[in-house]
Amino acid sequence: MIPHIDPDFSGPDPLDGQHVVVLGMARQGMALARWLPTIGAQVTLSDNRSAEKLAAEIAAFDGQPVRFELGGHPVSLLNDADVLCLSGGVPLTLPIVQEALRRGVRVTNDAQLFLERCPAPVLGITGSAGKTTTTALVGAMGRASGRQTWVGGNIGDVLLDVLPQIGPDDVVVMELSSFQLELMTISPSVAAVLNVTPNHLDRHGTIDAYAAAKANIFLHQRPPDVAVFGYDDPVAHELSMRAPGRLAYFSLRRPVASGAYLDHDEIIVTGGDSAPGLAYQTVCSRSAICLRGEHNVMNVLAACAVAGAGYIPVEAMRDAIEVFTGVEHRQEPVATIDGVTWVNDSIATAPERVSAALRSYTEPIVLLAGGRDKHLPWTEMATLAAQRCRAVIAFGEFGPQVVEHMRRAQAGTPGTRLERIELVTGLDDAVPLAQSIAQPGDVVLLSPGGTSYDQYVDFAARGQHFRDLVHGLAGTD
Repeated sequence: MIPHIDPDFSGPDPLDGQHVVVLGMARQGMALARWLPTIGAQVTLSDNRSAEKLAAEIAAFDGQPVRFELGGHPVSLLNDADVLCLSGGVPLTLPIVQEALRRGVRVTNDAQLFLERCPAPVLGITGSAGKTTTTALVGAMGRASGRQTWVGGNIGDVLLDVLPQIGPDDVVVMELSSFQLELMTISPSVAAVLNVTPNHLDRHGTIDAYAAAKANIFLHQRPPDVAVFGYDDPVAHELSMRAPGRLAYFSLRRPVASGAYLDHDEIIVTGGDSAPGLAYQTVCSRSAICLRGEHNVMNVLAACAVAGAGYIPVEAMRDAIEVFTGVEHRQEPVATIDGVTWVNDSIATAPERVSAALRSYTEPIVLLAGGRDKHLPWTEMATLAAQRCRAVIAFGEFGPQVVEHMRRAQAGTPGTRLERIELVTGLDDAVPLAQSIAQPGDVVLLSPGGTSYDQYVDFAARGQHFRDLVHGLAGTD
């Protein structure tokens, strides 16, 4: 079993009787406001939007002791507040957050509160790319082992919702974003940093600040805990030198003493110091992986390293890998219509993830890209798109800039395959245009490279809209 210290809450919860102000009525803020009254806290839920726009969210709290402050976050909310909790999208630069820090009011979030109270070992996963697929696969490995396994955090369930059901013999697999981690002063007993490349610079400002937020996943570990790092990623490898506990790695290119690596076409795991009971073993062959692309081989290696550190048996790893077909909105096949394959990769909110998707296909691609900019470099991705795409259809707030990137890449790429670059307002126009352009054997790939917040509440809503539009095309079963 993973070394674990149970939370000592034999009496009332530390938040019992305290006034907690929650900022943001998104997924995490709503979960906080549901959970806090169950432990005796008094709750005020604040959002910048109006009561009219939040009618459905407010109705969900019918009969529950939650007070609302809508249309802004007045600093006066802090006058009788003991704790300020932030939903994931709320930046630390807000005046109310800065004033809370100045006054010494505790500022926290759902992930911190969950980790402080979780009775089971937690396998935490972060990274610029691949964390959702890796988290889902580790969860599948946990379930294949026969243990009760809970998966959530930055994806799926907000784990506070299921905290009362979690027992000490269960395993929790938790995806953690940089937004959650920048506040955290506690680390899971197994913590993985898959990779660190430029992302969310619109939030963090610099790559150093972004990497510092990611590092919180392991910096507060105890000596018996295990931190897992991508050996092939230079920033993740450098961060590993700061880990206070035991180390494990995963690599596509070289053997590692503890963790997982690719040996020719075999996935190998070894325990070393991170899991002394795990001997050198072959999990499966590379051909057993159902997912496309080298980046997904890396995700499988990462999942094996994390699962090994969590004492999940190799047999369970193998069983999960052989049937795992991916997660929603990540290179998700939607339909094949008139010989054209339609793929939903709405979760790709950085150009690096678009590049990974493009490399997964040898077929000509009609790429749908855009959304809202995250202030990330697009040159490398645009060059790759010029090599692999028949057409690029740009949409959303960042659409005009995508067109500029693609025109420069088209002009500067010898032997470009790119024939058309189009600009539309949104997916309602992009999907029928893609249908008119695509030829049998092509892939139409929604892989935006930008966030969804210009037109949708999140990437899942954008992906569902794409699915609905594709299923509505003439000729779809």
